Amino acid sequence: MYSMKLSIIISTYNSEEWLHKVLLGYSVQSEKDFEIIIADDGSTSKTKAVIDFFQQKFLHPIQHVWHEDLGFRKCKILNQAILQSSSDYLLFTDGDCVPRKDFVETHLQYKENGFFLSGGYFKLPMSISKTISDDDIINQDCFKISWLKKQGLKTNFKLSKLTGNRYFAGFMNWITPTKRSWNGHNSSGFKNDILAINGFNELLEYGGEDREMGERLFNNGLLSKQIRYSAICVHLDHTRSYVNPEKVKFNSEVRKFNQKNKVTWITSGIDKE
Repeated sequence: MYSMKLSIIISTYNSEEWLHKVLLGYSVQSEKDFEIIIADDGSTSKTKAVIDFFQQKFLHPIQHVWHEDLGFRKCKILNQAILQSSSDYLLFTDGDCVPRKDFVETHLQYKENGFFLSGGYFKLPMSISKTISDDDIINQDCFKISWLKKQGLKTNFKLSKLTGNRYFAGFMNWITPTKRSWNGHNSSGFKNDILAINGFNELLEYGGEDREMGERLFNNGLLSKQIRYSAICVHLDHTRSYVNPEKVKFNSEVRKFNQKNKVTWITSGIDKE
């Protein structure tokens, strides 16, 4: 049976304007052999309309995995998306992260048994997020330092992520002090490794829920590679009205417990038996 090179799982919730930009970014990737699965945490029909618009622009059909809006249940919909995936290698990102044209190719280039890949993002202010047009994505202008400066972005060290020099990127991946954690906006790994720890913990809401899964991957013997300067995506700005301090504290306690007790498998994951 034929298997595409990887499945891209994109989480979203009522952000159809941003999702349009994100899917456009995937439509111009240098690597074409992938499927997209939209993990939709209860959006309205406006999100489905965006998906329908892009349906014919990819080699493989987009899958839309949706459940009812009952609050923040990202982990649950991600687990459903994992079960729907057709590839043995999974790339996870968010519906507000526009990928550079070599994003998918880079994840495939660095993938390796025994590892997951840890990427980052370049965060944009709302003014520039709104300014980015379809042409800016198709022509890749929104990833160019000169273009961003023209839109009013101030010069800072983080701009070095966008240099596009692979030797510099490799060096920066090596020296960066940032932890090689599982970041939900830009991480990938083998499906079997994720199934081996029972996927995402559905007890957790917003606040380190992605990293918690990565920490269980570590507990199960996996290592991680840093690719934050190689696999580039720009993060479009948005509000976070769903942040709940009590839930964030609960997530932190779960992560501390898992670390202390070397937890790998959780019962509140993909397999509920």
